Amino acid sequence: MAHAPLRHGRASLALSFCVQGVTFALLVTRIPAIQDRYGISDALLPVFLAAVPILAGVGSVATEKLVARVRPGIVLRWSQPVVLLALLGVGAGTELWHVATALGAFGLAVGALDASMNMLGVSLQRECGRSIMLGFHAAYSLGGIAGASLAWVGAHWGLPLVVSYLPVVAVLLPTALIASRWYRDARADGDPGQGEAGNRSGTVVAFAALLPLCLVMTFAYIGDSTVSNWSAKYLQDVLGSSEELATVPYNAYMLTTLLGRAVGDLGVRRFGAVAVVRCGAVLAAGGFAVVAVAPGAWTGLAGFTLLGLGLCVIVPQTFAAAGRLFPGASDVAVARLNVFNYVGFLIGSPLVGALGDAWDYRGAMLVPMVLVLVTLVYARSFAPEPDRYGGVHERPRTVDVGRGGNEV
Repeated sequence: MAHAPLRHGRASLALSFCVQGVTFALLVTRIPAIQDRYGISDALLPVFLAAVPILAGVGSVATEKLVARVRPGIVLRWSQPVVLLALLGVGAGTELWHVATALGAFGLAVGALDASMNMLGVSLQRECGRSIMLGFHAAYSLGGIAGASLAWVGAHWGLPLVVSYLPVVAVLLPTALIASRWYRDARADGDPGQGEAGNRSGTVVAFAALLPLCLVMTFAYIGDSTVSNWSAKYLQDVLGSSEELATVPYNAYMLTTLLGRAVGDLGVRRFGAVAVVRCGAVLAAGGFAVVAVAPGAWTGLAGFTLLGLGLCVIVPQTFAAAGRLFPGASDVAVARLNVFNYVGFLIGSPLVGALGDAWDYRGAMLVPMVLVLVTLVYARSFAPEPDRYGGVHERPRTVDVGRGGNEV
C-alpha cells in the first residue's frame, strides 16, 4: 500500500500527457480548416502559427516564477482545462479576433502545461529512482496518434470544427480534473529541493551548465518540426509520391516515436541514458541521411520512420538530465529548458523552407542531420552518477553567490 500513491501519481500524470497529445494533434492537424473558417490569408497564417510557440515560451518562463509560490501540480491542474477550452474556442469562434484570442490563450496555457508536466515527471523519476520519463512521453505520443485519428474522422466527414472538438473536450476536461487529484508532488511531501526551499538552500540554475541541454533540446525540436512541417511536401514534390502516400510519413513517425518511447525506459535502465541518447542521435541522423538521398517515396518513408525511433528518446532524457544536474532547483531548470522546445519549433520549419527554396530540399535535410549529431558532443551531460544507495545520484550544479558566481 505504501507504493499506491506513487502508482496513482504516475498514472494520473501519464493521463495528463496523453490528454495533451490529443489536444495538440487536434489543433495542428486541422490548421487548413482553421484557416478556411476564419479566412486567414497565406501571408497572415505564419504570424498566427509563430505566435503560439512564442506565447508558450512566455508561459513557461512565467511558470518558473509561479512554482516558487505554488506547487507544479496545481499549475498543471488548472492549465490543462484552459488549454482544452482554448481549443474549443478555436473551433467555436466566428471572427478573426476570436481565433487570435483563443490561440493566444492556448499558447500561454500550453507553456505552463508543458513545463509543469515535465516538472512532475522529473520529480516522480527521482522518487522512483529509475527511468520513467520516456513512458510519460510515450503517453503523449499515444494521445497524438489518437488526436490525429479523430481529426481525420472530422475532416473525412466534413464536420465543423466545433462539432469535432466539443465531444473531445467534454470527455477529456472532467477526466483530467478528476485525475489531477492524484498528482504526486514531491514538494507537497516535504521535499526541500524544490521551489522557494531550493532557492533558500543556495542552489540556483547556472545557465552555462544548462546550455548543453538547451542546445540538445533545440536541435531535437528542429528535427521534429522538420518532419511535421515538411515530410508530406518532401515526399510529394521531391520524391514524386501520390497525395495519399504523402500523408503517411508523419503517421509512421508518430508510431515509431510511440514504440521507441514505450521501450526506451528499459534501455535507459539497462544501458544508461548516455548510450540511449547517443544511439537516438545516430539513428535520427541516419534517418535524415536516408531521406536526403532517397531515390523514391518508399525509401523516403523508411527514412522518416527511422527518424521517429531516433528523436523520440532525446527530449524526455533531456528533461531528466536537467533534473539530475539541478536536484535543488529542478523546477526552475525544467521551466527554462522547456523554452528551447519552442525555440527549436520556431527555427526548424522556416530554416528548412528557406534552405530548400534557396538551395535544394535534399540538401536542406542535411542541416537538421548535422544539428542532431551535435548531441553526441554533449552526451556526457546525460550521465548520472551512482550514489551510496546504489540508485541515481542527482549531481547538482550550484553557484556560490558569495564568490561572485563561481560554479562549485
